[in-house]
Amino acid sequence: MKNLSLEELESLADELREEMVYTVSKTGGHLSSSLGVSELTVALHHVFDTPEDKIIWDVGHQAYAHKILTGRRQRMHTIRQSYGVAGFPKREESVHDAFGAGHSSTSISAGLGMAVGRDLLGKTNHVVSVIGDGGMTAGQAYEAINNAGFLNSNLIIILNDNQQVSLPTATVDGPAPPVGALSKALRNLRSSRKFRHRRGSAKSNKLETLELVSNMDTYIRGMAAATPEASIFEQLGIYYIGPVDGHNMGDLVHVLNEVKQIPAIGPVLIHIITEKGKGYPPAQAAADKMHGVVRFDAKTGKQMKNKSGPLSYTQYFADSLIAEAKEDRNIVAIHAAMGGGTGLNTFQNVFPRRCFDVGIAEQHAVTFAAGLATEGLKPFCAIYSSFLQRGFDQVAHDVALQKLPVRFIMDRAGLVGPDGPTHCGAFDTTFMACLPNMVVMAPSDEAQLMHMVATAARIDDRPSCIRFPRGNGVGAPLPLHNKGTPLEIGKGRILREGSRVAILGFGTIVQSCMAAAEILEKEAGIYVSVGDARFCKPLDGDLIKQLAKEHEVLITVEEGSVGGFSAHVSHFLGLNGLLDGNLKVKKINKQIIMPKNSYSF
Repeated sequence: MKNLSLEELESLADELREEMVYTVSKTGGHLSSSLGVSELTVALHHVFDTPEDKIIWDVGHQAYAHKILTGRRQRMHTIRQSYGVAGFPKREESVHDAFGAGHSSTSISAGLGMAVGRDLLGKTNHVVSVIGDGGMTAGQAYEAINNAGFLNSNLIIILNDNQQVSLPTATVDGPAPPVGALSKALRNLRSSRKFRHRRGSAKSNKLETLELVSNMDTYIRGMAAATPEASIFEQLGIYYIGPVDGHNMGDLVHVLNEVKQIPAIGPVLIHIITEKGKGYPPAQAAADKMHGVVRFDAKTGKQMKNKSGPLSYTQYFADSLIAEAKEDRNIVAIHAAMGGGTGLNTFQNVFPRRCFDVGIAEQHAVTFAAGLATEGLKPFCAIYSSFLQRGFDQVAHDVALQKLPVRFIMDRAGLVGPDGPTHCGAFDTTFMACLPNMVVMAPSDEAQLMHMVATAARIDDRPSCIRFPRGNGVGAPLPLHNKGTPLEIGKGRILREGSRVAILGFGTIVQSCMAAAEILEKEAGIYVSVGDARFCKPLDGDLIKQLAKEHEVLITVEEGSVGGFSAHVSHFLGLNGLLDGNLKVKKINKQIIMPKNSYSF
């Protein structure tokens, strides 16, 4: 790539787009983010020398072109599949993946650490952090920028400004731009007359003319013309360059080369403007820009629909919350740039003033919800299980310790499949059930989910949470008008009566427990009792005592990590002397060992 002409680099960028559209149409995945940075990816690998130079891709949605250019083209048809290419950057997969990702806004922090480490070790390589696509809405990005300005190590930050949130906030109901004051400032900068005039002038000039400009500061920084929007970075000690046309290969190569050659400049932020989905008309026309897609027709962009049947647990939650909110005006909803993913976009359509998208800012979302709760409102804070990890201190310090009635909706709990370990919700039961005052629930089917939403709406003296998986329901009969009946706190139920052996499940895995019991009866003549725990905290002590005293073997089943539901049951059994009799206790931790590069569960 080093010897390619500008025309050849542009052709390569176009070929990358064609390759990505073809590949993702067969596998599904994150499409439009990578389409928007095709020129940038080519320019980066043309100017810099990985793996000596480090390129860190924030979140990882933008890294497909990078993977193709770094030796994984022949395996891209396996992306997000068992034994296949990972859907996000992964250090174990390639030396060119400088830092693993999956969650947003980590690239500047990681890049700064690499830059400072380089300086301490006397190295001279370059470090580039590529952020944007919504990633600048999270607080960690600003913490890192603040520290970068102070440490003053050479670090190149590329802000990919594509006017889109990086998660599926935009839906078929309409696009949703990034949320927050900085997003507004960047939009103002893009739309200003001065910027449009200077950008037009820059695009009309030939590269040779630009090279005659002796003062880099005059040319590029002058494009921003000392706008107030640029000064936010300047006052934090970051050398600001831009905005630069992210689809003009000549501009990108020129700017990157200039920045690469300037000695001891300190941290630099290059602000580039791109179009998400660039080069693929169906993505450019779609309200969500085809951010995350299932398999689709590459010619038309039409995505393959699932067979008709039960809706997703996400949709059942949204329908139930809407039903509750129609009768209770104090119910409000909060999500962190995930209106589509959490189902709250449908809630917002009905109650636009009672739904809040705070951007990719889980920590803020939690404490914002806590503040709402102090005013007597009933906040439902819907955050993917793996993303709630980012706000754990706020859950503990701002909510649980103060007994504030925030209702946490933890979607994508358990193992999620193609998106891999960064998106698995394996730890939520462990970290939520250890907190004081927290009620922890998990439904066995969609009807139970609706009952739990109704239950949470009536818990006004402490926080609560509901965990449920990705995927569709099982076809359970739903309550009338999607309006659940509140459950008694801490009470489970017996679904199947048996003898000798009892299975106590927590969550939708109860369905597998029932199936296993039927197989044992049919094939081995073993009659198994099956219980649906419903609650991990508080536990149903009476139910556990009954199962322990009436059976020789008690098996707990859950989808999560060590320290979760089974640990709480074992602790209860020990405290109550139920392990002193004939009850057999044996831990069967089914360990799922991931083969190298495997991301399917």
